[in-house]
This record gives sequence, structure tokens and C-alpha cells, in this order.
Amino acid sequence: MKKYGWSELPDSIRQAVRTHIGDIADVQPTTTGQSCNFSATVRRGSREPVFVKAVVGVSPAMRWLRNEAEAAGLAPGIAPAVLFADDIDDWLIVGFEHLTGRPAKLGPGSTDLPLIASTLARISAVTAPTLRPLTLRWASSWWPRLAEERPDTLGAWNLDLLSHWERQAPERVSGDTLVHSDLHADQFIITDTESVHVIDWGLPAAGAAWVDPALLVIRLIDAGHSPGEAETWARQHTRWADASEDDITAFAVYVAGLWTYKAAATDEIARMARRYADWRLSTTR
Repeated sequence: MKKYGWSELPDSIRQAVRTHIGDIADVQPTTTGQSCNFSATVRRGSREPVFVKAVVGVSPAMRWLRNEAEAAGLAPGIAPAVLFADDIDDWLIVGFEHLTGRPAKLGPGSTDLPLIASTLARISAVTAPTLRPLTLRWASSWWPRLAEERPDTLGAWNLDLLSHWERQAPERVSGDTLVHSDLHADQFIITDTESVHVIDWGLPAAGAAWVDPALLVIRLIDAGHSPGEAETWARQHTRWADASEDDITAFAVYVAGLWTYKAAATDEIARMARRYADWRLSTTR
């Protein structure tokens, strides 16, 4: 995806930003985030800065940014507030409140974990029946594709067993709770006063309340917890406890297949997902 600097944006886009936020003192491009054509912190003298993102052309990236803009209404106080959003020519441009803080630390013993648990509780308290159901998004079967296209990824795993669990996952994750669906350490912004925001709401869905905690379990494993330790934490502190053992096994197998198939840029976390699925299968009777 092409990245634009401030001076490379069309005049109409730069003028729209000025119209919404006033005179601009400085523009600092971000070094992270590959799903938009422009992202920067826009400073405006003594007033609070604004975080601006923009996408050009109808594409999944434009849909993701539009989802982010709508998330502020779904999860106020959790998602960043939206200060403006405009469709101009082929562009979508959105101004968010600028959040100052640090990413979460998910390793064993981290004092951030209670903050993460309370944030997950806030998200799972939100119902979002109008969002696209996660059940529909998870309608694809990944393990048969992997067996055909990249059979080496199966190793000693049994395709019939993987398919058995994978087929169950879409129905098991059904629900009307707000699901972020891509939580990891960098998505949590923790301020000096220990308030927590969650960013990058590009793929929200309606699903079971235990899905976000279950996704975070894989991130905990990646941060150094054993699978058992990660599950124990989730069971004690989140809505993960709402799920049955079979729910979690089907979930783990599905996510391992999905992330492995999509692993061009996320091979390490796909490996963690496979490790977790392997552990679930070994403990499932």
C-alpha cells in the first residue's frame, strides 16, 4: 500500500483537515500501521493534537477505517473518540483523539494484566447485534486448503480431526457481544493514570463474549505464559469462563488454521496459535 506524506496529499484533503482542526503547527507521520495510505499526529499549537488516518480508493482498507470511525459510537471511552470523518473524492479521512500512553505488557507477573482484564470486561458488556456476525466471517475452512496447498504445515496432525473441530467453530463463536477480534499488546494504550483505551477497530464483529479473551490467551502464550497458565488467567478474570471446553478447542483449531494460512507477515504468532491448538487437542478427551 502506498504511503503518502502530508505534502503529497491532495490539496482538498489537507484543506479538509485544516477546516476541521484549525491551523497546523506540525505533522508527525507514524512509523507503524500498514493498512492506510496516510497516518500522522497533527499538532496544532497549544491545543490537543489530532491523530489523522486516510485511505484512498474503495478497498478492504477503506472499510476497516470506516469501521474504526464507527467504533467510537459502539465503545465510547474505550475506542478513541472521532473528531471528524469525511469522504472526499476517492478518499476517506478520519480524525481521532490523540492518545498518549504505552502498549500493554502481557508477560507473566505483569501489573498490566488486571487493567487488561477490566478492559476486556468493559468490551464484553457491550452488545452489538447490528455488526456483521463473527459466525459469517468464520465460514471458511482453512485446514483443507492448507492440506492441499501447503501440506508440510500439517506435520503429524490429523486432517480429519482438525476439520472436525474447525467445522464447529463458526456456530460456537455466535453471539451479539462486541468483539474487537484483533487484540494484542499494541492495541491497548495505557496512560500514566492507568486508564486504558483500545485502538485499531478495523474488524469488529458480533460474537460470543469469550472470543476476545480467547484470542488474548494466544497472545499471553506468545508473551511467555504456558498454555495452561494463560487459560487459568483468562478463566479467573474474563468471560473466557463462559465457554465450554469444546468451544475453546474448536476456536483454537480454527484460529491456528486461519493464522497459518494468512501467515505471510505473522509467522511467529501463527506458530503460537498452532502450539495452543496442539495443546488443546492433546488435553481434549
